Amino acid sequence: MPDFRAAALEALATQTIELPSWAFGNSGTRFKVFGQPGVARDPFEKLEDAAQVHAHTGVAPRVSLHIPWDLVDDYGDLAASARDLGVSIGAINSNLFQDDEYKLGSLTHADPAVRRRAIDHHAQCIEVMRRTGSTDLKIWLPDGTNYPGQDDLRERQERLADSLRQIYAMLDPGHRILLEYKFFEPYFYAMDIPDWGTSLVHCLELGDQATVVLDTGHHAPGTNIEFIVMQLLRLGRLGAFDFNSRNYADDDLIVGSADPFQLFRIMDEIVAQGAHLPASGVTFMLDQCHNLEKKIPGQIRSVMNVQEATAKALLVDREALRAAQRAGEVLDAHSVLMDAFSTDVRPLLAELREQQGLDADPYAAYARSGHQQRIERERVGGRQAGWGA
Repeated sequence: MPDFRAAALEALATQTIELPSWAFGNSGTRFKVFGQPGVARDPFEKLEDAAQVHAHTGVAPRVSLHIPWDLVDDYGDLAASARDLGVSIGAINSNLFQDDEYKLGSLTHADPAVRRRAIDHHAQCIEVMRRTGSTDLKIWLPDGTNYPGQDDLRERQERLADSLRQIYAMLDPGHRILLEYKFFEPYFYAMDIPDWGTSLVHCLELGDQATVVLDTGHHAPGTNIEFIVMQLLRLGRLGAFDFNSRNYADDDLIVGSADPFQLFRIMDEIVAQGAHLPASGVTFMLDQCHNLEKKIPGQIRSVMNVQEATAKALLVDREALRAAQRAGEVLDAHSVLMDAFSTDVRPLLAELREQQGLDADPYAAYARSGHQQRIERERVGGRQAGWGA
C-alpha cells in the first residue's frame, strides 16, 4: 500500500463534503422531537455550527439549505455571512411534505391548483439559488399512494413529468435539478419516484441539467447500491449523494455506522470511475438528523467516516485487481479489495490534516475547543430550529 500514499493524499486533499443545515436543528422520531441545549435558533446560527465542522475537518465548505426551514429576509446577507465564516451555500432543498394541501400529492396532485402551488414553491427555491450563488435544486418527492386504486398510477407520472418540465424551464444556465428517490415512506403502496430508474427516466426526459441524487438510506434491504452508483456514473447522470446509514429503513444514522463495508464498496465504485474528483461534478452531501447525539460532533464524525472510506478506496491496487479479474481469479480479486478495506487509514488522514494545518483528530479537537460549551451557555431564549421550523 505505501506506493499509493502520495496519490491518495493528493486526491483526498481535493475532496469536499456538503453539510445539511437541518442537521444543526432539533430532530427526533415520528413520535417526538428532542431538544438539546445550544441548538441553532436560525439559519445564521446553523451556518456558524457548520463552519465549525469545516474548521476542524477542512473538507466541509458548503451548507445545503432547506426552504422554508431556512427562510430569511435577505439571502444576500445570509450568503455574505457564510463567506465570512469560511463556507458557502450549497444545494437548495424544496419542501413538499409539510403543507395540508399536499396530503394527496404535490407535483402529482390531481388538482392543477395544488400542482401550481408546488411548482411556484420551486420558483421560490430557484430565486434563493440566484441570491445565494447556489447551482443545485434538490427535489425529494414525498408523493405517493397508500392503497391500490387510490389514484391512477400512469396519470400521476404524467402530472409529475409536466410539473418537472415547468420547473426545469425556470433554471438558469449552470443550474441543475438533483432528483431524489425513495422506495417507501411517507406512502406505502406506491411512491411516485420509488427508485433510481424512475428518477433517471424523468431526468433523461428533462435534459442535461437534470441528474439523479442517490440517498444511501433510500433502498430496500439487500439492494446493491454500488451497482446503482456504477450505472448512473456510466450514464453520466449521478449528480449527488445523500450520505447516511440505516439498519432497517431510512434511519438517518451517521454514515458508515451500521455497515462500513458498504460505504467502502460505494466509494470504491466512485474512485474506480474518477467520480471522487471535483471535475466529475458529483456532489457528496450528508443527509442526517442527529436525534440523540450532539449536532456538531455528529457531523464531524460523519465527515471523518466518509474520508476514511474514500482513503481506503484510494488504496485499492487497481492494476492487481484488474489482472485478477481478467484471469478469473475470484478470491485474488476479492482479496485486493479486502486488503484495502482492512488498512488502517487514520495515520494517512492524520498526515493530510497536519499538512493542512489541522489537528490530526477533528473530533477530539472540537471537544477541546469549548465551542459546544459556549453555544449551550449563550444560546438561551428564542425558538430553536427544528423539523418544520
